[in-house]
Amino acid sequence: MTSRILAALVAVAMASPALAGPGRRARLSADLSDEIRKGNRSTVEVIVDGDDATISRVLSRHPLLLKKRLRRGAVLEVPAGQLDALAADADVNAVAANAVVTSHMALTTATTGADAALNGLVSTLGAVNGSGVGVAIIDSGIAAHRSLAGKVVASVDFTRDGRGRGRDGYGHGTHIAGIVAGDAISVKNGDGAAGMAPGAHLINLRVLGNDGSGQVADVIEAVDWAIENRGQYNIRVINMSLGTAVTQSYKDDPLGQAVERAVKAGIVVVASAGNRGETADGKTVLGSVTSPGNSPYVITVGAVRANGTADRSDDTLAPWSSRGPTQFDSLVKPDIAAPGSLIASAGVEGSTLALTRPDRMSNAGKAAYMTLSGTSQAAAVVSGAVALLIDSNPRLTPLGVRLALQASADFMPEAGLTGAGAGELNLLNALQDGQVLPTRTTADLFPASWGVTAKAEVVRNSSVKGQTLVWGETLVWGDALVWGDTLVWGDTLVWGETLVWGDTLVWGDTLVWGDTLVWGDTLVWGDTLVWGDTLVWGDSIIWGNSIIWGNSIIWGNSIIWGNSIIWGNSIIWGNSIIWGN
Repeated sequence: MTSRILAALVAVAMASPALAGPGRRARLSADLSDEIRKGNRSTVEVIVDGDDATISRVLSRHPLLLKKRLRRGAVLEVPAGQLDALAADADVNAVAANAVVTSHMALTTATTGADAALNGLVSTLGAVNGSGVGVAIIDSGIAAHRSLAGKVVASVDFTRDGRGRGRDGYGHGTHIAGIVAGDAISVKNGDGAAGMAPGAHLINLRVLGNDGSGQVADVIEAVDWAIENRGQYNIRVINMSLGTAVTQSYKDDPLGQAVERAVKAGIVVVASAGNRGETADGKTVLGSVTSPGNSPYVITVGAVRANGTADRSDDTLAPWSSRGPTQFDSLVKPDIAAPGSLIASAGVEGSTLALTRPDRMSNAGKAAYMTLSGTSQAAAVVSGAVALLIDSNPRLTPLGVRLALQASADFMPEAGLTGAGAGELNLLNALQDGQVLPTRTTADLFPASWGVTAKAEVVRNSSVKGQTLVWGETLVWGDALVWGDTLVWGDTLVWGETLVWGDTLVWGDTLVWGDTLVWGDTLVWGDTLVWGDTLVWGDSIIWGNSIIWGNSIIWGNSIIWGNSIIWGNSIIWGNSIIWGN
């Protein structure tokens, strides 16, 4: 609690320019820091965080042009030579460039399990198709197409000219929309297979122009619009098949803050990892995940090559798919991978992509199809899968959706955690897992907070064992979670007398988990990880079908943790807890 009290005192002190200490400066994105270092010889657009009163005070002190008000902050035009002065203003905590954001574009749905779900082959669920679920497509717009007829319930154009009215002159957004929710139409050569969730409806939020690029501020506006209108259109999913370079921590990044707001409002945000995982000469690039995919709040998707078959066993990570860990925060990303290579979906005749790659087009007019690759397409596959999950269990929280997807994924050992995260999407298993995960009540589908925390492997079985742990008949798991006598897990987490888990984590006397992690006397988790005397998590960790963790842990189909724990179908934890069947 001490850290939170200290943070509050610091916030109060920083609220007034008179209380700002000497030498205090705002946190700048890396590109703006370079601009100052080079002498700031050009006018730049920046995004400054703060409420309306803060922005007004900043404008009163500096010769800046207000370009756009955001829900939280504003876009300001900073003349040459003025950036350094803005960074020194006591009212300014963080400044980011209004950077350029671009689409992530570089076989069939059979390898994801969508066909089985659509045809009702999951016997315990019946047919699910995403009916009633709103998916916001933040992209280059959605054009009129036969496979998307009647599916777009709202269109808003956030681009600077605003004249597009949501129409897609680039061709990317329509392709993404078709993967998420396109209907099957009768065309030659077998083209026109249904999208992942053809029962879902679409909200078209255009932020990219005809060249496939846009501004971060426009994307932020689109995210906030989706939050504010989520009830009217039942927006449960936001697809963001786009990104920009990571130049600061997700905590300071205005785009990262926007997606965090969306998830805390109950919307699942799916973002593409990016297509920067390989250099021109074929070398793997680590730390190449783009924003907002670097945020821990979003489900970040890498791309899988199906290699021309429906057999998942030969699937591989696309070499161009961006890899983690994330810049600045060193988070494990992406979270999951999905098919993203040579995906056929709705095409737009006359669009920039169609004119650039006519060889990828088939058919004509409103029945045109195009074959594209990228983590953009992989993210759309996952967004469609999320719509199916929510259709099958409308009370799932964003965290419940994440758990269902990751707990059921097929781990890809060759790609590893930094390439494919939990592994390749396995929709059939995810749909089954999604029935037993913690949920919100129907009256609280759009909570104002993050949600609840749970473990999928525990929810399936209820048991009460031991003298101090009660997990089963007496566990309250929902808006508020009570675990035993001492645990409350929700917006704030208190575990026993010594743990506070929130923006900062203190676990016992020796653990601080935040930007840097120290666990006990021997663990440092950051750019390099050393756990105990024997574990190095990096080039030498063994994590796969069998795991050796320290001197005493084997984690696989059966787990031995220390001298006293066996974790599998049945669990013995310490001397007093039996957890499982």
